[in-house]
Amino acid sequence: MISSKAHYPKDSIQHIVCFKFKKHVCGGEIEKLKKSFISLQDKIPGIISIKGGKNNSPENLNKGFSHCFVIIFENNQARIDYLPHPEHQRFVSQLKPLMEDVFVIDFELKQ
Repeated sequence: MISSKAHYPKDSIQHIVCFKFKKHVCGGEIEKLKKSFISLQDKIPGIISIKGGKNNSPENLNKGFSHCFVIIFENNQARIDYLPHPEHQRFVSQLKPLMEDVFVIDFELKQ
């Protein structure tokens, strides 16, 4: 996760996405999607970083969501540009048929 020592632009946005895959989706498909998702940071301007992976919390509070990713955007405009971006939409079209549910929450990183 983000270290308290990390320095991001004061108006950067943290975008958290959690995925619940359909039961039939295999680990290989999920790993391919993970790599594709993380690669968006090299394809879409305004993304500072994308990190994430499989849940390993011992609390058992994930409600069936198995994977979580955190995207840091430079600012709100970068997030606005990301949503309709063709590379993001291409990823979404690969993801949708495999998803049971998705959870998204965003907030501003105040420094």
